[in-house]
Amino acid sequence: MTDVILNAEGRPLSKRGLDTRRRLLDAAEHVFGALGYHDASIVKVAEAAGVAAGTFYLYFDSKKAIFDELVRDLNRRVRHAMKEASSAGATRLEQELNGFDAYFRFTSDHPALYRIIRQAEFVSPEMLRYHYDRLSAGYIEALRESSASGEIGKLDAEVAAFALMGLGEMIGMKWILWGDGAPLPGRVWGELERLIRCILEADA
Repeated sequence: MTDVILNAEGRPLSKRGLDTRRRLLDAAEHVFGALGYHDASIVKVAEAAGVAAGTFYLYFDSKKAIFDELVRDLNRRVRHAMKEASSAGATRLEQELNGFDAYFRFTSDHPALYRIIRQAEFVSPEMLRYHYDRLSAGYIEALRESSASGEIGKLDAEVAAFALMGLGEMIGMKWILWGDGAPLPGRVWGELERLIRCILEADA
């Protein structure tokens, strides 16, 4: 069931309204990513979206409101990309590698994700926690199930999930965000695969 999206007054949005709201979120991603939260403004977001400043308030009641929704939106989209890619894997290792590849592709297309999540630590700490809680929840359950079935080794699924998330985030920062956005170099991907195997390998 698809959630109904409401405007700032609590009314369901029309197709046109959904399109405008999408433009505002895309514009916010660009503006917050390029300028940072404090230098960004509602006027700049509205200009980037190609709408009047007054139109902004039909969808969001403040700068923080659109920032929080942007975090939720990016989180939802990156999780969807990773889940869709992972589901094509025949084994837990293949699912892991597919998920990592999808994450790197998403962050290459949305480099502002890193900057926005780091801004959330100061602008909206509850959204920083939301982001990592939502990323980890399904991941922990999947690892727990694979460990219980014997497909991977015995592990603390929560610790393993956050360790693997840390690998992905830092490698993505170094070779995607600070690099040229191209696919990971072969040596980096090979070492990442080795590390993932070490974490997941079943007991001999």
